[in-house]
Parts: sequence; structure tokens; C-alpha cells
Amino acid sequence: MRVLLLALMGLLVVAGGALALRGTPPATPSAGAGPALTGDKAAVGRIVREYLLANPEVLVEAMQELEKKQEAQREAQAGVAIRQYEGQLLRDPDSPVGGNPYGDVAIVEFVDYQCGYCKRAHAAVKAVLAADPKVRVIYKDLPILGDASRVAALAALAARPQGKYLAFHDALMESRTQLDRTRILAIAESVGIDVARLEKDMQDPKVQQVIDRNMALANLLGVRGTPAFVVGRQFVPGAIDANALRQLIAEARRG
Repeated sequence: MRVLLLALMGLLVVAGGALALRGTPPATPSAGAGPALTGDKAAVGRIVREYLLANPEVLVEAMQELEKKQEAQREAQAGVAIRQYEGQLLRDPDSPVGGNPYGDVAIVEFVDYQCGYCKRAHAAVKAVLAADPKVRVIYKDLPILGDASRVAALAALAARPQGKYLAFHDALMESRTQLDRTRILAIAESVGIDVARLEKDMQDPKVQQVIDRNMALANLLGVRGTPAFVVGRQFVPGAIDANALRQLIAEARRG
């Protein structure tokens, strides 16, 4: 909020003496009256404060415009990164794949197993995969919500040699209990994973390297939380429902 107020003060001052206070022309100091208004920071501060107190809707408008500008900047950054790092997004051999491995449209999904929004989006992804046999999903485990998230991501990736990543991924996403190491290993056992082997494979430095690469890629794309998706050439931050996902897939096919 402080940054927004400072930015707004600057805009008001530059744009014709406090933006002419929405129609009120800025006062012109008389000859010999002292420093000009724009040079008197204290006076400008008082004018801006009084104006904002009288017109608080300006703050709402400014915040909305700032959010739009930031969102446009993030989308532009993501669009460039999607093209530049397409290989890492779509062809990393260490990224698990679901759906049709040869599907004509790829959904790249950044997920955290403790993220409630990821669990909600998981249902949408499953519904789309069930109805559309030409879609593939590339999973990027992104544990950003604490130690349990990291353990879950390590365990999920370490399940790949046993051919159990997808079953384990679904079970973790569909679990509604708080995750910790004990619970994570219990879920692994419930889907037929050899837990002793899993714990050994979780120590493999290559598993952590996959997560590190996902973190770096997410940073390049401007991912600020989970879930986050790339569908075709479009970056989609946040949870998404099945209908919106189908629309993005249709757009990717047309594009």
C-alpha cells in the first residue's frame, strides 16, 4: 500500500499539479510567493492526502490499474519464457507425463501436494483427461509450502522407477489429511509402492535436481504460486476449472 501511495502521489503531481484534482485547476503561485507547488513536498503531500481522503475510490481505481499492468507484464514475461524454454517445459525426460504421451496438446502443471487450489484443479485436469484422449499432462513438482511439500515431491518423483508416479500423484492430491512424512509414506504403501525402496530412492541427488530445475523454470516463467499451468502458448496462474481448461485446449489446437 505504501508503494502504491507513493506512486499515486507522483502521478498526481506530474499530471498537471495533482491531476488538477479531477477538474480543479492547480493553483498558480503569485510572483514572489515562494517555492512552486511542485517543489514543496510537504504541501504536495497534504494536498494528495486530503484528496485521497475525500475521494477514496481513486485508491481502488489505482490498485485495479496497477494489478492490470502487473498482470500484463507477467503475461508478456511468461510468453517470452514459454517460447525460449519450450524444451525444458515439454521435453524434460525427468518430468512425469500423464494422459496421452503423444497427445497433440500438452498441459504443463506446476503443483504442490499441500496446495488446496492444486487439489481443486486436480479434479478438473482428471475430468479433461478422461474426456479427451489427445491431451498429455507434464507434471512439474514445485514444493513451495514447507518441508512436507518437499518430502511429498521427493517421494512422488522417487516413485517413478517403480512405475507408480501417477497413482501416487493422484493419491496425494486426493488426500484430505495434513501431510507429513509418516502420512506420505502410508499413502505410498496404499498404492503398492515398496516403501523401503522408495526411501532409498528419495536420497538420490538426481531427484532433488529435478525439483531444483522446476524451481528455476518456474522463476523464469514468473510463477508466483501453485497451481500454475502452461497450455499451448498460454500461461495460466492459479486454479482453473474443467470448462476453462477445455477452452484453452481448443485454442491451442486452433493456434
